[in-house]
Amino acid sequence: MQLIDGKKIAEEIQLEIAEEVKQMVAAGKRAPHLAAVLVGNDGGSMTYVNAKMKACEKVGFRSTCLRYESTISEAELLQVVDKLNNDPELDGFIVQLPLPKHIDEHKIVQAINPKKDVDGFHPENIGRMVLNLPTFLPATPYGILQLLQRCNIETSGKHCVVIGRSHIVGSPMSILLARNAMAGNSTVTLCHSRTPDITYFTKQADIIVLALGKPGFLKGDMVKDGVVVVDVGTTRVDAPDTKAGWRLKGDADFESVSPKCSWITPVPGGVGPMTITTLLKNTLQAGLAR
Repeated sequence: MQLIDGKKIAEEIQLEIAEEVKQMVAAGKRAPHLAAVLVGNDGGSMTYVNAKMKACEKVGFRSTCLRYESTISEAELLQVVDKLNNDPELDGFIVQLPLPKHIDEHKIVQAINPKKDVDGFHPENIGRMVLNLPTFLPATPYGILQLLQRCNIETSGKHCVVIGRSHIVGSPMSILLARNAMAGNSTVTLCHSRTPDITYFTKQADIIVLALGKPGFLKGDMVKDGVVVVDVGTTRVDAPDTKAGWRLKGDADFESVSPKCSWITPVPGGVGPMTITTLLKNTLQAGLAR
């Protein structure tokens, strides 16, 4: 069993991005500029946005964080999006999800200029992804592709089982793994809450991508020897023995699953560090395209 070290791979990619930024600046171009819109005081969102801003600084990007109270109206937030769409000094921006319940997330995402949609959630970018055209890929699935490629894990001709069908991870992941492209050409089964006997599929899988948010869901008796497991789950579970009182747990029961794996991502330190890194890659792509 080998661990897929997402932290190490993320650092390698960030060094590559930083070098490209240096070359851009040396050529007289401005560094890429990323903005994040944060609505409300959700602790997880605040932590995530702060991490994105720090990552921007590390690779030499400009970054801007725009914070608004949770009482902001949908119309006001749409005005913010429109202003960012028309800012010539801004290469890409994200609106951090989730948003307050009175705001339609789909309406906000669809209002973002696809050329600045570095989260890769706009319907136009999703459509381009489906057609295997150049576009911004959703950050977490893009990060998983990078992990597979950089660990030289073969996907062509393999049976990949994706568990979870969210529009952020599971659904785009199933499309990307099936594409005629690098880290693709797989036969993909997409399982979800209505799939009967998920174990039937997981026991056949060469590669399993877990993105359902149920800690310890995948057990050792549900997988075959040599399987590759990519665990996207990051659920906080009580851990009185820790200083924080909690720890992150993945969707795989690591103790029983890992002995049967050829490769597995740890939680934390697997997929998580890659999500921010691929957001940076998308922003660099936007900067190079201007």
